[in-house]
Amino acid sequence: MEARAIQRTVRQSARKMRLVVDLIRGRAVPEAYAILRYSKKLAAKHIHKVLKSAVANAQQAAQRQNAAFDADGLRVKYAVVNEGPTLKRFTPAAMGRATPIKKRTSHVEIHVEGDAESRAPKTASTKAGSKAEAVAPPVRAGAKRRKPTKAKKATKSKTKKEGR
Repeated sequence: MEARAIQRTVRQSARKMRLVVDLIRGRAVPEAYAILRYSKKLAAKHIHKVLKSAVANAQQAAQRQNAAFDADGLRVKYAVVNEGPTLKRFTPAAMGRATPIKKRTSHVEIHVEGDAESRAPKTASTKAGSKAEAVAPPVRAGAKRRKPTKAKKATKSKTKKEGR
């Protein structure tokens, strides 16, 4: 079961929110709740709301499909914070000038999925063919051999001298 939740235009900078989101990415939902609960950052409250919403969305999706649902079996699959629109304001400065103030906002997006889905093996093609392709470097047509570097020449000459 996979579900997502998005909260847009949270009135906090994306840079500050990312510090908290990085803590919960890839973790089990109960563990993520605990991390957010005891975090001192203000961003943790906003992210906790989004995570709670994603879990509720997963529960609703399971209910619609008449599937068994276990909130403790969910895992944070994808968690990202993007920049939202910036509110531009001005404050008075010395000698009649004005200095800009950027009030930054951010968008929080969290995807959760069941443990069984995240740990399921991917469909693999033939093992021998895929290993052979991964090991053998691609050969370009008409490619010339390069001359050995000075370091390689030095090691070759040392081995020749040792052999004598």
